[in-house]
Amino acid sequence: MPRRRCGGAVQATPWRSAPLRAWWDGGVDTIPDRVKVAVIGAGQAGLSVAYYLRRFELVADEDFVMLDRAPGPGGAWQHRWSSLRLGTAHKVNDLPGMGELGISFETADRTLPAKEVVADYYGRFEEHYRLNVHRPVDVRRITNDGVDLRIEYEDLSPQPAEELKSRGFFGRRRKTFEAAAPPPAPRGELHTQYLVNATGTWGSPFVPYYPGMGDFRGRHVHTSDFASAEDFRDENVVVVGGGTSAIGFMLELEGVASGLTWVSRRPIDWLDRQELDLEGASAAVSRQDEAARAGRALPSVVSGTGVPKSRRIAAGIERGLLSAKPMFDRIEADRVVWSDGSEAKADAIIWATGFRPELRHLAPLKLREKAGGVTVGQGAAWHDPRIFLAGYGPQASTIGASRAGRMIARQIMAMI
Repeated sequence: MPRRRCGGAVQATPWRSAPLRAWWDGGVDTIPDRVKVAVIGAGQAGLSVAYYLRRFELVADEDFVMLDRAPGPGGAWQHRWSSLRLGTAHKVNDLPGMGELGISFETADRTLPAKEVVADYYGRFEEHYRLNVHRPVDVRRITNDGVDLRIEYEDLSPQPAEELKSRGFFGRRRKTFEAAAPPPAPRGELHTQYLVNATGTWGSPFVPYYPGMGDFRGRHVHTSDFASAEDFRDENVVVVGGGTSAIGFMLELEGVASGLTWVSRRPIDWLDRQELDLEGASAAVSRQDEAARAGRALPSVVSGTGVPKSRRIAAGIERGLLSAKPMFDRIEADRVVWSDGSEAKADAIIWATGFRPELRHLAPLKLREKAGGVTVGQGAAWHDPRIFLAGYGPQASTIGASRAGRMIARQIMAMI
């Protein structure tokens, strides 16, 4: 079956040989029926685990398989807006083994969209280490099947439309004004001994409820839907959120939107340092780890780290752009209103309110606690030692995901 090419040719790895798949123009290659390890997600966490599995001489599509819902390499970065550049968001750390390819995000071109750089580097990484990522494949549900786990999935690649069979007189095709329904996505299943869930959060955006949301005549836009500041030209925009995404939207919309209002649930904790580095705030990482071990819903990371003041951010503060108001009380048809009666017009509300872990496909396994989270320690689900959650909680940053990859791979190898 044809595939999409995601990176330039690189030298083959000296590790135990596996056939290097060809990259074509679309479609999903044959997925094995049973493997020792299945990795769901090919973002930073999934690729990190796969790298260490290869270091232990496991072979893709023989010993382990990688499934990814996205159309191409790059993890969640491929979905971000084109104006975002490396250095204007949280630091992107290198994947383990990237040095062997001679590439690093530290020296990457910062004039290009970050989504393009990350997709290119991750694509090269996948090909160099022969990870054979199957995409676009959407994992629908995972269930127990004896000692194994059964993974049910759909192939999301474009399918050829079936030829219409309706015929008129003399065998001629009957005219119709109705477009043919798209063919259903092909379904399949595979069995695995161990599962690494590395699906991240991008597919599970979070928007808090406020009274009047349904009465609003404008647009509700989440971070995951933001494409370009030009989409808001000459509009009154309210940006909700206290993290770097909200700040980035304010900076991009300045001079484009006719009116800008920034609101946040809590005061912004500005830090007098340049680099946006989540690893520097060990207290926030500890809070994430504590919540994961207790099975609670994961807390906001930025609330425990603060926001470093880059030169661009400092300039925005100085000219009065980056001054957040407290949260409004309700939403009306064309405005937001505070409890004191003050209001701000709104044609669009951008909700930079974060994401939640994407775990719906794990629901049949009943891993979620009453407290709202999944109990995880050292990357493993405490209620089922066959299941590992990579990039969950304290592992969510790029460097945290790399460390977790090594830890999870070692645990799996000890059990195989």
